[in-house]
Amino acid sequence: MQQKRNLSQEYTNRVLLNGTLQTPKWWAPTVAGLGFVVLIGVIIIATMINRGLGLTGLSRPVYWGLFITTFVFWVGISHAGIMISAILRLTQAEWRRPVTRAAELLTVCSLFTALVFPLIHAGRPWRIAYWILPYDISRGIYPNIRSPLIMDPVAISTYLTGSTLFLYIALLPDLGVLRDRTTGWKNAFYTLLALGWKGNPRQWQMQTIGGILLSALMLPIFVSVHSIVSWDFAVASAVEGWHSTIFAPYFVIGAVHSGVSAVVTMMALMRWLWKWDDFIRPEHFDALARLLIVVATGWLACTFLELIFALYGQDAPEIALREMQIFQWPWNLLFIIFMVTGYIIPVPVWCVKKFRNNIAIMFWTSILVNVGMWLERFLIIVPGLARRTPFVFTWEAYRPSPVEWAIMIWSFAWVSLLMLLFSRFFPLVPLFEQKESQVFTDDIQIGRAKVPAIVREVE
Repeated sequence: MQQKRNLSQEYTNRVLLNGTLQTPKWWAPTVAGLGFVVLIGVIIIATMINRGLGLTGLSRPVYWGLFITTFVFWVGISHAGIMISAILRLTQAEWRRPVTRAAELLTVCSLFTALVFPLIHAGRPWRIAYWILPYDISRGIYPNIRSPLIMDPVAISTYLTGSTLFLYIALLPDLGVLRDRTTGWKNAFYTLLALGWKGNPRQWQMQTIGGILLSALMLPIFVSVHSIVSWDFAVASAVEGWHSTIFAPYFVIGAVHSGVSAVVTMMALMRWLWKWDDFIRPEHFDALARLLIVVATGWLACTFLELIFALYGQDAPEIALREMQIFQWPWNLLFIIFMVTGYIIPVPVWCVKKFRNNIAIMFWTSILVNVGMWLERFLIIVPGLARRTPFVFTWEAYRPSPVEWAIMIWSFAWVSLLMLLFSRFFPLVPLFEQKESQVFTDDIQIGRAKVPAIVREVE
């Protein structure tokens, strides 16, 4: 249970709007540095598109490498918004309040970034429409709508649209506050976005109902997006390690694991950079760590099931692939790092309350988790293609080129830049959520002790 802190509405507005109405000293240099990295990345992407995929390490038989790995990684990170906002909103978890908007923003930015990688990976992005849409009607050739490669853009675009709407509806009350506190072009900007928000009971009712409805509607999309991404691999029966029925739940729970860990990383940075110690507190990290223990344990169970299913079938190529992943260099080193960073180090640390309430420890363990989860996607995709078989007429070991590494680094800089630009115009912590929490949270007397409680109805 959260400890009650008496924070006035004026104090809440002043502190949480500090990064929006005023520019922190560190903001401009950080944005300039990230912008430079993004610019270099755009130049590298343009050069690769101009000169072709020969600049990458992709070759026979490994046609899917770092680009698709990073695509799956960012789609997984995007699950943070729905896990934190939708599910916890429906369950009325009080500790969700400081993290909902940042999680929703992370979802939108991650999806924007994930959509770039299939375009880059195609080599000829201008032909994506030709491959997906039936525009050449004279030939009578239409895409197979049952293919996951067609369903991917449909599911992700639906998820992106819903997540953007979800983020915007939750922003409306804060846009009204910003409109009333600004002048000039900023006032006109916020007036346009606020859509006439006045904060009357009717508007609050509609905003609350809209949030609940979107929370419920987004849940099936939340599950379907990463399930469809997993079917990109699961339907490929010719590749060892991909044709598995457990891929859909395995990918979904892995996405939640990496997404919630990314939210922990972002919360720690928000607390340190904007000095929001009164709003993002150790008990919030404690609650997220408890959630991560459950999610990580479920993910570990799916990981072992995925390995056991391969052995249970007694299929020689599948067994050979698992042997290569676990015992052969360099895959065995990557597998060890993946398991150690994804579960063995973080979860025992999170089981200790003292560590759960330590912001620095939570920050570094959450980063370790996402290192492990990126390696998990890499170990799913590449070894099955890279294993030498008697029927591969040309074979070359996959070595990611500097171009691939640079574009992957660009993606992290791009997401960070988008979030910092958002923070300059909109508050990252919902003002109305914090004020509502002050109303609902109270100390009640039980015997001789006062304990914090959530009071939603007063007789």
